[in-house]
Amino acid sequence: MAKRGIVLMNLGSPDSTEVKDVRKYLLEFLMDERVIDYPYIFRLALVGGIIAPLRAPRSAEAYKKVWTKDGSPLVVLTKQLQNALQPQVNEPVEIAMRYGNPTMKDAFDKLMNKVPGLEEVIAIPLYPHYAMSSYETAVEHAKAVHKKQNYPFELKFIKPFYNEPHYIDAMTENIKPFLEQEYDQVLFSYHGLPERHMKKADPTQSHCMKVANCCETASPAHATCYRHQCWVTTQLIAEKLQIPKEKVGFSFQSRLGREEWLKPYTAKRLEELPGEGVKKLVVLCPAFVSDCLETLEEIALEGRKEFLHAGGESFTLIPCLNIHPLWVKSVATWMKEYAAGSREMLLV
Repeated sequence: MAKRGIVLMNLGSPDSTEVKDVRKYLLEFLMDERVIDYPYIFRLALVGGIIAPLRAPRSAEAYKKVWTKDGSPLVVLTKQLQNALQPQVNEPVEIAMRYGNPTMKDAFDKLMNKVPGLEEVIAIPLYPHYAMSSYETAVEHAKAVHKKQNYPFELKFIKPFYNEPHYIDAMTENIKPFLEQEYDQVLFSYHGLPERHMKKADPTQSHCMKVANCCETASPAHATCYRHQCWVTTQLIAEKLQIPKEKVGFSFQSRLGREEWLKPYTAKRLEELPGEGVKKLVVLCPAFVSDCLETLEEIALEGRKEFLHAGGESFTLIPCLNIHPLWVKSVATWMKEYAAGSREMLLV
């Protein structure tokens, strides 16, 4: 049996809600060329001179609304996932954040100390869907750290799992109790991306946002198409839960800047829905497996306020998978199947 370890990779958070720590985090995050993919000098002027200084105080206040006694919700929940997963797998499990702490090097070093002669690390980017600014940057960053430190082990990655049966089953079981109430719509709100990211990630350069109904028309581009993968996740979950088509909503949140992002925008839909007769709304955020600022503050607090102010009557946010037992079991199953030689297809 190979001497193996596991790393759960998530986005990250500031070390505290102090403005200086939030500014540091924003600089690291937004200076990533796969997040804001402008030339370095322009990106430095934009992020360092405008976005980070202006956004840091507002983001610090937002983080204060959701911060826990143990720290950032995202980091705390990722640690909880690590603790829940560990008893179900044979390999030691560590966590790493793409931005902030704990770092990828921290995770690799801990595994090296725990497993003398470590031969293989399976990294699990906790992003169900492929995007240049989430899954891809996590993978490339891990590869860069692995190469720079000249670690002796082989590094492999779980592919995006947006349509993987175990993930869909976990999602449906997590959602099901919240649909026992009366509702007018279930809104699937995904993290947004600039439209140009869709075109840039299209290996054919002729499909995404160029072909009518591109998400529903088969293409090699779908392997790296975030919008298509979000659409598939929505369809699979809605079908499995038998949510009527007319009660399924689909939107994108967390827009940054003035350029065109994937539409429709969640914030706009929350203002429009009551006028369309949607008074009782259920919202979920499938792009995230762990609750974070974007779910707990942007949707649960600000989104709720927008919807109710526009005339909505009830607003329910379904928690992310976090440490749902079926989700933990899903990840453990992937690892066991790989160790048994039946999960190579999940690795890149």
